[in-house]
Amino acid sequence: MRLPAGSLHLRAAEVLQGNWTGSSTVPSHGLYPHQWSWDSAFIAIGLRHLSPLRAQVELETLLDAQWGDGRIPHIVFNPSVPLDAYFPSPDFWRSSTAGDAAGAPRTVQTSGIVQPPVHALAAWLVHVSDPGLSRARSFLSRIYPRLAAWHRYLLHRRDLGGGGLASVVHPWEQGMDNAPSWDAPLSRVTPAPARSFRRADLDHGAAEDRPTDLDYGRYVRLATDYRDGGYADGTDSTAGFAVEDPAFNALLIASEHALARIARELGATGTARHARAERLTAALVDRLWDPAEGMFFCRDVRTDELIPERGVSGLVPLLLPALPRDTAATLVRTLRGPHFGLGDTTRLVPSYDLTGHAFDPHRYWRGPAWFNTNWLVERGLRLHGEHARARSLRSALLDTADTSGFAEYVDPYTGEACGALGFSWTAALTLDLLHEPSDTAHGSAYELSDATHGSAHELSDTAHGAREEFGMGAKGEDRR
Repeated sequence: MRLPAGSLHLRAAEVLQGNWTGSSTVPSHGLYPHQWSWDSAFIAIGLRHLSPLRAQVELETLLDAQWGDGRIPHIVFNPSVPLDAYFPSPDFWRSSTAGDAAGAPRTVQTSGIVQPPVHALAAWLVHVSDPGLSRARSFLSRIYPRLAAWHRYLLHRRDLGGGGLASVVHPWEQGMDNAPSWDAPLSRVTPAPARSFRRADLDHGAAEDRPTDLDYGRYVRLATDYRDGGYADGTDSTAGFAVEDPAFNALLIASEHALARIARELGATGTARHARAERLTAALVDRLWDPAEGMFFCRDVRTDELIPERGVSGLVPLLLPALPRDTAATLVRTLRGPHFGLGDTTRLVPSYDLTGHAFDPHRYWRGPAWFNTNWLVERGLRLHGEHARARSLRSALLDTADTSGFAEYVDPYTGEACGALGFSWTAALTLDLLHEPSDTAHGSAYELSDATHGSAHELSDTAHGAREEFGMGAKGEDRR
Protein backbone atom coordinates (compact mmCIF):
# COMPACT_ATOMS: atom_id res chain seq x y z
CA MET A 1 0.00 0.00 0.00
CA ARG A 2 1.27 3.45 -0.89
CA LEU A 3 2.26 5.43 2.19
CA PRO A 4 0.93 8.96 2.82
CA ALA A 5 2.76 11.81 1.14
CA GLY A 6 3.91 13.03 4.53
CA SER A 7 5.70 9.74 5.17
CA LEU A 8 7.32 9.92 1.75
CA HIS A 9 8.50 13.45 2.55
CA LEU A 10 10.01 12.38 5.86
CA ARG A 11 11.76 9.37 4.37
CA ALA A 12 13.21 11.50 1.56
CA ALA A 13 14.45 13.95 4.18
CA GLU A 14 16.03 11.07 6.11
CA VAL A 15 17.97 10.00 3.00
CA LEU A 16 19.40 13.48 2.53
CA GLN A 17 20.23 13.77 6.22
CA GLY A 18 21.95 10.39 6.18
CA ASN A 19 24.05 11.29 3.14
CA TRP A 20 25.02 14.76 4.43
CA THR A 21 28.71 15.09 5.35
CA GLY A 22 28.58 18.50 7.02
CA SER A 23 29.40 20.51 3.91
CA SER A 24 27.98 18.48 1.02
CA THR A 25 25.89 15.40 0.22
CA VAL A 26 27.24 12.14 -1.17
CA PRO A 27 25.08 10.35 -3.77
CA SER A 28 25.35 7.19 -1.65
CA HIS A 29 27.88 6.24 1.02
CA GLY A 30 28.89 2.90 -0.49
CA LEU A 31 29.10 3.29 -4.24
CA TYR A 32 29.65 7.05 -4.46
CA PRO A 33 31.38 8.29 -1.27
CA HIS A 34 32.49 11.73 -2.55
CA GLN A 35 30.78 14.87 -3.91
CA TRP A 36 29.61 14.68 -7.52
CA SER A 37 28.99 17.82 -9.55
CA TRP A 38 25.59 17.38 -11.19
CA ASP A 39 24.36 15.29 -8.27
CA SER A 40 24.96 18.25 -5.97
CA ALA A 41 23.01 20.56 -8.28
CA PHE A 42 19.97 18.25 -8.26
CA ILE A 43 20.38 17.66 -4.53
CA ALA A 44 20.36 21.41 -3.86
CA ILE A 45 17.13 21.75 -5.86
CA GLY A 46 15.42 19.33 -3.47
CA LEU A 47 17.30 20.30 -0.33
CA ARG A 48 16.03 23.89 -0.62
CA HIS A 49 12.64 22.63 0.60
CA LEU A 50 14.22 21.40 3.86
CA SER A 51 17.04 23.89 4.40
CA PRO A 52 17.82 26.71 1.97
CA LEU A 53 21.02 27.25 3.93
CA ARG A 54 22.23 23.70 3.37
CA ALA A 55 21.27 23.96 -0.29
CA GLN A 56 23.43 27.07 -0.59
CA VAL A 57 26.33 25.39 1.23
CA GLU A 58 26.02 22.36 -1.08
CA LEU A 59 26.67 24.55 -4.12
CA GLU A 60 29.29 26.70 -2.40
CA THR A 61 31.31 23.64 -1.39
CA LEU A 62 31.34 22.44 -4.99
CA LEU A 63 32.29 25.85 -6.36
CA ASP A 64 35.15 26.12 -3.86
CA ALA A 65 36.78 23.34 -5.92
CA GLN A 66 36.49 25.22 -9.22
CA TRP A 67 39.60 25.34 -11.39
CA GLY A 68 41.30 28.52 -12.54
CA ASP A 69 40.12 28.05 -16.12
CA GLY A 70 36.50 27.97 -14.91
CA ARG A 71 35.77 24.25 -15.07
CA ILE A 72 33.81 22.69 -12.23
CA PRO A 73 35.25 19.19 -11.65
CA HIS A 74 32.95 16.22 -11.73
CA ILE A 75 34.22 14.86 -8.38
CA VAL A 76 35.41 16.65 -5.26
CA PHE A 77 37.16 14.04 -3.15
CA ASN A 78 36.66 13.61 0.58
CA PRO A 79 40.15 13.12 2.06
CA SER A 80 38.77 10.97 4.89
CA VAL A 81 37.61 8.28 2.42
CA PRO A 82 40.20 5.53 1.75
CA LEU A 83 41.79 5.66 -1.70
CA ASP A 84 40.60 2.17 -2.60
CA ALA A 85 36.94 3.00 -1.87
CA TYR A 86 36.43 4.51 -5.31
CA PHE A 87 38.22 4.32 -8.65
CA PRO A 88 39.53 6.47 -10.23
CA SER A 89 40.78 7.87 -6.93
CA PRO A 90 42.57 11.21 -6.35
CA ASP A 91 45.99 9.68 -6.97
CA PHE A 92 44.86 8.71 -10.47
CA TRP A 93 43.74 12.22 -11.45
CA ARG A 94 46.83 13.98 -10.01
CA SER A 95 44.98 17.24 -10.64
CA SER A 96 47.21 19.39 -8.43
CA THR A 97 50.20 18.61 -10.66
CA ALA A 98 48.85 17.49 -14.04
CA GLY A 99 46.33 20.32 -14.03
CA ASP A 100 48.83 23.12 -13.43
CA ALA A 101 48.11 24.87 -16.71
CA ALA A 102 44.37 24.83 -16.06
CA GLY A 103 44.68 26.09 -12.48
CA ALA A 104 43.58 23.09 -10.45
CA PRO A 105 42.89 23.97 -6.80
CA ARG A 106 45.69 23.34 -4.31
CA THR A 107 43.58 22.88 -1.20
CA VAL A 108 41.24 20.13 -2.38
CA GLN A 109 41.59 17.03 -4.53
CA THR A 110 39.37 16.74 -7.59
CA SER A 111 38.97 14.93 -10.86
CA GLY A 112 39.93 16.77 -14.04
CA ILE A 113 36.79 16.30 -16.14
CA VAL A 114 33.38 17.96 -15.79
CA GLN A 115 29.67 17.09 -15.66
CA PRO A 116 26.49 18.71 -17.04
CA PRO A 117 26.07 22.39 -16.09
CA VAL A 118 22.92 22.33 -13.95
CA HIS A 119 24.47 24.64 -11.35
CA ALA A 120 23.14 28.09 -12.28
CA LEU A 121 19.64 26.66 -12.58
CA ALA A 122 20.01 25.09 -9.13
CA ALA A 123 21.43 28.32 -7.69
CA TRP A 124 18.48 30.37 -8.92
CA LEU A 125 15.91 27.91 -7.56
CA VAL A 126 17.74 27.84 -4.23
CA HIS A 127 17.69 31.65 -4.12
CA VAL A 128 13.95 31.94 -4.71
CA SER A 129 13.22 29.37 -2.00
CA ASP A 130 14.36 31.95 0.59
CA PRO A 131 15.37 35.27 -1.02
CA GLY A 132 15.86 36.93 2.37
CA LEU A 133 18.43 34.39 3.52
CA SER A 134 20.10 34.44 0.10
CA ARG A 135 20.46 38.23 0.11
CA ALA A 136 21.62 38.30 3.73
CA ARG A 137 24.42 35.87 2.85
CA SER A 138 25.17 37.56 -0.51
CA PHE A 139 24.74 34.10 -1.99
CA LEU A 140 24.14 35.12 -5.61
CA SER A 141 26.67 37.95 -5.70
CA ARG A 142 29.38 35.59 -4.42
CA ILE A 143 28.69 32.72 -6.80
CA TYR A 144 27.65 34.61 -9.95
CA PRO A 145 31.26 35.28 -11.11
CA ARG A 146 32.09 31.61 -10.63
CA LEU A 147 29.06 30.43 -12.58
CA ALA A 148 29.83 32.94 -15.35
CA ALA A 149 33.39 31.61 -15.54
CA TRP A 150 32.06 28.04 -15.74
CA HIS A 151 29.83 28.90 -18.68
CA ARG A 152 32.64 30.85 -20.34
CA TYR A 153 34.86 27.76 -20.13
CA LEU A 154 32.22 25.55 -21.76
CA LEU A 155 31.28 28.04 -24.48
CA HIS A 156 34.83 28.87 -25.49
CA ARG A 157 37.21 26.09 -24.48
CA ARG A 158 34.78 23.27 -25.27
CA ASP A 159 33.38 24.44 -28.62
CA LEU A 160 35.44 21.74 -30.30
CA GLY A 161 33.06 21.36 -33.24
CA GLY A 162 33.05 25.05 -34.09
CA GLY A 163 29.25 25.23 -34.22
CA GLY A 164 28.67 27.00 -30.91
CA LEU A 165 27.86 23.94 -28.79
CA ALA A 166 29.94 22.48 -25.96
CA SER A 167 31.58 19.09 -26.43
CA VAL A 168 32.22 16.41 -23.84
CA VAL A 169 35.60 14.67 -24.00
CA HIS A 170 34.68 11.66 -21.87
CA PRO A 171 31.40 9.73 -21.40
CA TRP A 172 31.55 10.44 -17.67
CA GLU A 173 31.27 14.16 -18.43
CA GLN A 174 27.82 13.77 -19.92
CA GLY A 175 26.72 11.78 -16.87
CA MET A 176 25.07 8.91 -18.76
CA ASP A 177 28.21 6.86 -18.53
CA ASN A 178 27.74 3.88 -20.83
CA ALA A 179 24.85 5.01 -23.02
CA PRO A 180 24.86 3.32 -26.45
CA SER A 181 25.44 6.75 -28.03
CA TRP A 182 29.07 6.42 -26.93
CA ASP A 183 29.68 3.01 -28.49
CA ALA A 184 30.76 4.23 -31.93
CA PRO A 185 33.16 6.99 -30.82
CA LEU A 186 34.52 4.75 -28.05
CA SER A 187 35.29 2.02 -30.57
CA ARG A 188 38.24 4.16 -31.73
CA VAL A 189 39.78 4.10 -28.24
CA THR A 190 42.31 1.44 -27.30
CA PRO A 191 41.32 0.23 -23.81
CA ALA A 192 43.75 0.42 -20.91
CA PRO A 193 44.91 -3.05 -19.81
CA ALA A 194 42.59 -4.58 -17.21
CA ARG A 195 45.56 -5.18 -14.91
CA SER A 196 46.21 -1.43 -14.72
CA PHE A 197 43.13 -0.67 -12.58
CA ARG A 198 40.70 -2.24 -10.12
CA ARG A 199 36.99 -1.48 -10.41
CA ALA A 200 35.61 -0.55 -6.99
CA ASP A 201 32.10 -0.22 -8.42
CA LEU A 202 31.75 -3.99 -8.67
CA ASP A 203 32.06 -4.19 -4.88
CA HIS A 204 28.65 -2.51 -4.67
CA GLY A 205 26.75 -3.54 -7.81
CA ALA A 206 26.18 -6.62 -9.95
CA ALA A 207 28.49 -6.88 -12.95
CA GLU A 208 25.54 -7.45 -15.30
CA ASP A 209 24.10 -4.06 -14.27
CA ARG A 210 27.32 -2.09 -14.66
CA PRO A 211 29.48 -1.03 -17.65
CA THR A 212 31.53 -3.85 -19.14
CA ASP A 213 35.26 -4.27 -18.50
CA LEU A 214 35.91 -3.30 -22.12
CA ASP A 215 34.00 -0.04 -21.69
CA TYR A 216 35.78 0.65 -18.42
CA GLY A 217 39.15 0.10 -20.01
CA ARG A 218 38.29 2.71 -22.63
CA TYR A 219 37.10 5.15 -19.95
CA VAL A 220 40.43 4.74 -18.16
CA ARG A 221 42.40 5.24 -21.38
CA LEU A 222 40.53 8.47 -22.21
CA ALA A 223 40.96 9.84 -18.70
CA THR A 224 44.65 8.91 -18.66
CA ASP A 225 45.32 10.63 -21.98
CA TYR A 226 43.45 13.76 -20.90
CA ARG A 227 45.35 13.86 -17.61
CA ASP A 228 48.72 13.30 -19.26
CA GLY A 229 47.93 16.11 -21.69
CA GLY A 230 47.58 18.53 -18.79
CA TYR A 231 43.77 18.60 -19.08
CA ALA A 232 44.10 20.79 -22.15
CA ASP A 233 41.13 20.98 -24.52
CA GLY A 234 41.22 20.81 -28.30
CA THR A 235 44.57 18.99 -28.42
CA ASP A 236 45.81 15.46 -29.00
CA SER A 237 44.66 14.58 -25.48
CA THR A 238 41.01 14.97 -26.61
CA ALA A 239 41.47 13.54 -30.09
CA GLY A 240 40.01 10.15 -29.22
CA PHE A 241 36.59 11.29 -28.09
CA ALA A 242 34.66 14.53 -28.54
CA VAL A 243 30.86 14.57 -28.74
CA GLU A 244 28.19 17.27 -28.77
CA ASP A 245 25.39 15.96 -26.59
CA PRO A 246 21.81 17.34 -26.59
CA ALA A 247 21.16 17.00 -22.83
CA PHE A 248 24.48 18.55 -21.83
CA ASN A 249 23.85 21.53 -24.08
CA ALA A 250 20.18 21.83 -23.13
CA LEU A 251 21.20 22.09 -19.48
CA LEU A 252 23.80 24.70 -20.41
CA ILE A 253 21.05 26.68 -22.15
CA ALA A 254 18.71 26.28 -19.16
CA SER A 255 21.45 27.55 -16.90
CA GLU A 256 22.12 30.50 -19.21
CA HIS A 257 18.47 31.51 -18.74
CA ALA A 258 18.96 31.11 -14.99
CA LEU A 259 22.14 33.22 -15.08
CA ALA A 260 20.14 35.95 -16.82
CA ARG A 261 17.69 35.91 -13.90
CA ILE A 262 20.55 36.01 -11.42
CA ALA A 263 22.08 38.96 -13.26
CA ARG A 264 18.75 40.77 -13.09
CA GLU A 265 18.49 40.09 -9.37
CA LEU A 266 21.95 41.64 -9.00
CA GLY A 267 20.97 44.78 -10.88
CA ALA A 268 21.95 44.00 -14.48
CA THR A 269 19.52 43.44 -17.34
CA GLY A 270 20.33 39.83 -18.21
CA THR A 271 19.37 40.59 -21.80
CA ALA A 272 22.65 39.39 -23.30
CA ARG A 273 22.41 36.04 -21.51
CA HIS A 274 18.82 35.45 -22.60
CA ALA A 275 19.89 36.25 -26.17
CA ARG A 276 22.83 33.84 -25.90
CA ALA A 277 20.51 31.12 -24.62
CA GLU A 278 18.25 31.60 -27.64
CA ARG A 279 21.23 31.49 -30.02
CA LEU A 280 22.39 28.27 -28.38
CA THR A 281 18.90 26.82 -28.75
CA ALA A 282 19.02 27.60 -32.47
CA ALA A 283 22.47 25.96 -32.71
CA LEU A 284 21.18 22.89 -30.86
CA VAL A 285 18.34 22.49 -33.35
CA ASP A 286 20.62 23.16 -36.30
CA ARG A 287 23.33 20.70 -35.31
CA LEU A 288 21.59 17.93 -33.35
CA TRP A 289 17.92 17.76 -34.45
CA ASP A 290 16.88 15.07 -36.94
CA PRO A 291 13.32 15.90 -38.08
CA ALA A 292 12.93 12.61 -39.94
CA GLU A 293 13.59 10.63 -36.74
CA GLY A 294 11.85 13.08 -34.41
CA MET A 295 14.84 13.14 -32.05
CA PHE A 296 17.89 15.08 -31.00
CA PHE A 297 21.01 12.97 -31.50
CA CYS A 298 24.61 13.27 -30.35
CA ARG A 299 27.12 14.52 -32.92
CA ASP A 300 30.53 12.84 -33.15
CA VAL A 301 32.81 15.83 -33.57
CA ARG A 302 35.61 13.70 -35.06
CA THR A 303 33.47 12.44 -37.93
CA ASP A 304 31.03 15.40 -37.94
CA GLU A 305 28.13 12.95 -38.14
CA LEU A 306 25.09 12.36 -35.96
CA ILE A 307 25.11 9.17 -33.88
CA PRO A 308 21.79 7.40 -34.63
CA GLU A 309 21.09 6.05 -31.14
CA ARG A 310 17.87 7.16 -29.43
CA GLY A 311 18.50 8.00 -25.78
CA VAL A 312 16.76 10.05 -23.14
CA SER A 313 19.40 12.72 -23.72
CA GLY A 314 17.60 13.51 -26.98
CA LEU A 315 14.36 14.27 -25.09
CA VAL A 316 15.83 16.64 -22.48
CA PRO A 317 15.68 19.69 -24.83
CA LEU A 318 11.94 19.74 -24.04
CA LEU A 319 13.16 21.80 -21.09
CA LEU A 320 13.91 24.78 -23.35
CA PRO A 321 11.43 27.65 -23.67
CA ALA A 322 12.64 28.78 -27.11
CA LEU A 323 12.37 25.32 -28.66
CA PRO A 324 10.32 25.60 -31.88
CA ARG A 325 6.73 24.54 -31.31
CA ASP A 326 6.75 21.85 -33.99
CA THR A 327 10.01 20.42 -32.61
CA ALA A 328 8.52 20.20 -29.11
CA ALA A 329 5.34 18.56 -30.43
CA THR A 330 7.39 15.99 -32.35
CA LEU A 331 9.47 15.19 -29.25
CA VAL A 332 6.28 14.55 -27.28
CA ARG A 333 5.09 12.13 -29.98
CA THR A 334 8.46 10.36 -29.85
CA LEU A 335 8.22 10.15 -26.07
CA ARG A 336 4.81 8.44 -26.34
CA GLY A 337 5.75 6.23 -29.29
CA PRO A 338 7.31 2.76 -29.45
CA HIS A 339 10.86 3.89 -28.73
CA PHE A 340 10.10 5.19 -25.21
CA GLY A 341 6.52 4.03 -24.61
CA LEU A 342 5.63 6.55 -21.91
CA GLY A 343 2.06 6.14 -20.75
CA ASP A 344 1.65 2.95 -22.73
CA THR A 345 4.31 0.33 -22.01
CA THR A 346 6.64 2.07 -19.52
CA ARG A 347 6.06 3.65 -16.11
CA LEU A 348 8.97 6.07 -16.50
CA VAL A 349 11.02 7.30 -19.44
CA PRO A 350 13.74 4.72 -20.16
CA SER A 351 17.30 5.89 -20.71
CA TYR A 352 17.47 4.18 -24.11
CA ASP A 353 15.28 3.12 -27.02
CA LEU A 354 13.05 0.17 -26.07
CA THR A 355 13.48 -1.21 -29.60
CA GLY A 356 17.21 -0.53 -29.77
CA HIS A 357 19.81 -3.22 -30.35
CA ALA A 358 21.53 -2.48 -27.02
CA PHE A 359 18.44 -2.12 -24.81
CA ASP A 360 18.75 -3.72 -21.38
CA PRO A 361 16.23 -2.75 -18.67
CA HIS A 362 18.80 -3.17 -15.89
CA ARG A 363 22.20 -2.23 -17.31
CA TYR A 364 23.44 1.22 -16.34
CA TRP A 365 22.13 3.89 -18.79
CA ARG A 366 21.29 1.30 -21.47
CA GLY A 367 17.59 1.09 -20.64
CA PRO A 368 16.78 1.73 -16.96
CA ALA A 369 14.86 4.85 -15.94
CA TRP A 370 16.55 7.55 -13.89
CA PHE A 371 14.84 10.09 -11.67
CA ASN A 372 16.83 13.15 -12.74
CA THR A 373 16.15 12.70 -16.45
CA ASN A 374 12.47 11.99 -15.78
CA TRP A 375 12.29 15.10 -13.59
CA LEU A 376 13.67 17.15 -16.49
CA VAL A 377 11.22 15.60 -18.97
CA GLU A 378 8.31 16.23 -16.58
CA ARG A 379 9.18 19.92 -16.45
CA GLY A 380 9.55 20.03 -20.20
CA LEU A 381 6.10 18.54 -20.67
CA ARG A 382 4.56 21.18 -18.42
CA LEU A 383 6.48 23.97 -20.12
CA HIS A 384 5.03 22.97 -23.49
CA GLY A 385 1.46 22.62 -22.26
CA GLU A 386 1.33 18.83 -21.84
CA HIS A 387 -0.12 19.10 -18.34
CA ALA A 388 -2.01 15.79 -18.21
CA ARG A 389 1.06 13.84 -19.30
CA ALA A 390 3.22 15.79 -16.85
CA ARG A 391 0.82 14.96 -14.01
CA SER A 392 0.88 11.29 -14.95
CA LEU A 393 4.69 11.22 -15.04
CA ARG A 394 4.89 13.11 -11.73
CA SER A 395 2.59 10.56 -10.11
CA ALA A 396 4.63 7.66 -11.49
CA LEU A 397 7.86 9.22 -10.21
CA LEU A 398 6.47 9.64 -6.70
CA ASP A 399 5.03 6.12 -6.64
CA THR A 400 8.31 4.65 -7.86
CA ALA A 401 10.41 6.61 -5.38
CA ASP A 402 8.09 5.35 -2.65
CA THR A 403 8.19 1.68 -3.59
CA SER A 404 11.84 1.46 -4.70
CA GLY A 405 13.50 2.84 -1.58
CA PHE A 406 14.70 5.94 -3.48
CA ALA A 407 16.67 3.76 -5.86
CA GLU A 408 19.46 5.08 -8.05
CA TYR A 409 17.59 3.83 -11.13
CA VAL A 410 14.78 1.38 -11.90
CA ASP A 411 13.45 -1.03 -14.48
CA PRO A 412 11.34 1.24 -16.74
CA TYR A 413 8.59 -1.39 -17.09
CA THR A 414 8.18 -2.56 -13.51
CA GLY A 415 9.86 0.09 -11.34
CA GLU A 416 12.09 -2.62 -9.81
CA ALA A 417 14.95 -1.00 -7.88
CA CYS A 418 18.44 -1.14 -9.39
CA GLY A 419 21.79 0.23 -8.26
CA ALA A 420 22.16 1.95 -4.91
CA LEU A 421 19.22 2.50 -2.56
CA GLY A 422 18.75 5.71 -0.61
CA PHE A 423 20.13 7.64 -3.56
CA SER A 424 20.38 11.37 -2.88
CA TRP A 425 19.10 12.91 -6.09
CA THR A 426 16.14 10.53 -6.11
CA ALA A 427 15.21 11.69 -2.61
CA ALA A 428 15.88 15.35 -3.43
CA LEU A 429 13.81 15.40 -6.60
CA THR A 430 11.03 13.53 -4.81
CA LEU A 431 10.92 16.44 -2.37
CA ASP A 432 10.80 18.90 -5.24
CA LEU A 433 7.91 17.05 -6.88
CA LEU A 434 6.04 16.91 -3.57
CA HIS A 435 6.27 20.70 -3.34
CA GLU A 436 4.97 21.27 -6.87
CA PRO A 437 1.18 21.13 -7.26
CA SER A 438 0.48 18.59 -9.99
CA ASP A 439 -2.07 20.82 -11.70
CA THR A 440 0.02 23.98 -11.89
CA ALA A 441 0.40 25.45 -15.35
CA HIS A 442 3.77 26.87 -14.53
CA GLY A 443 6.62 24.84 -13.18
CA SER A 444 9.24 24.81 -15.85
CA ALA A 445 12.78 25.26 -14.67
CA TYR A 446 12.48 28.98 -15.44
CA GLU A 447 8.88 29.77 -14.52
CA LEU A 448 9.39 28.15 -11.14
CA SER A 449 11.64 31.06 -10.31
CA ASP A 450 8.64 33.40 -10.21
CA ALA A 451 6.32 31.02 -8.38
CA THR A 452 5.71 31.34 -4.67
CA HIS A 453 4.65 27.77 -4.01
CA GLY A 454 7.30 25.53 -2.53
CA SER A 455 9.18 28.45 -0.96
CA ALA A 456 10.72 28.14 2.47
CA HIS A 457 7.87 30.24 3.87
CA GLU A 458 5.02 28.06 2.59
CA LEU A 459 6.00 24.58 3.65
CA SER A 460 3.35 22.26 5.00
CA ASP A 461 3.21 21.18 8.63
CA THR A 462 4.77 17.89 7.55
CA ALA A 463 7.72 19.75 6.08
CA HIS A 464 8.13 21.81 9.25
CA GLY A 465 8.11 18.56 11.19
CA ALA A 466 10.90 17.18 9.06
CA ARG A 467 12.93 20.33 9.68
CA GLU A 468 12.46 20.08 13.42
CA GLU A 469 13.42 16.40 13.38
CA PHE A 470 16.64 17.12 11.52
CA GLY A 471 17.64 20.16 13.56
CA MET A 472 16.62 22.83 11.05
CA GLY A 473 14.93 26.07 12.00
CA ALA A 474 11.92 27.63 10.37
CA LYS A 475 13.95 29.04 7.50
CA GLY A 476 16.24 26.06 7.22
CA GLU A 477 19.04 27.33 9.46
CA ASP A 478 21.09 24.50 10.89
CA ARG A 479 20.86 24.86 14.67
CA ARG A 480 23.45 22.24 15.54
